[in-house]
Amino acid sequence: MRNFKELRIWQKGIDIAVKTFRLTDTFPKEDKYGICQQMNKSGVSIPSNIAEGSSRKSEKDYARFIEISPGSSFELETQLIISEKLSKGDQTLLQNLKADISDQQKMLTGFQQKLNP
Repeated sequence: MRNFKELRIWQKGIDIAVKTFRLTDTFPKEDKYGICQQMNKSGVSIPSNIAEGSSRKSEKDYARFIEISPGSSFELETQLIISEKLSKGDQTLLQNLKADISDQQKMLTGFQQKLNP
């Protein structure tokens, strides 16, 4: 079993999940059970798939879970773009989170290439 806690992509994913919750806390109450809930799920899904994949015995299974994680990051990025266009939430936090997600996507792509040469 791999130690996912040592992976920079997992650590960055945790930071993104925490920042997502902080951002959604700045949204109006009427958004709490709509886009906020979906954003929080997407944010949590990024490091969760990395962690779950680390428990898999085969490299193929591990790579599959690593492959799912960028999908969650793109989903969260889309939700951030929608929020930005609607001027929802703290826009400074939103922009910082978008930058973090972009970095995470690059890191995940590099990690995937390392797993699947």
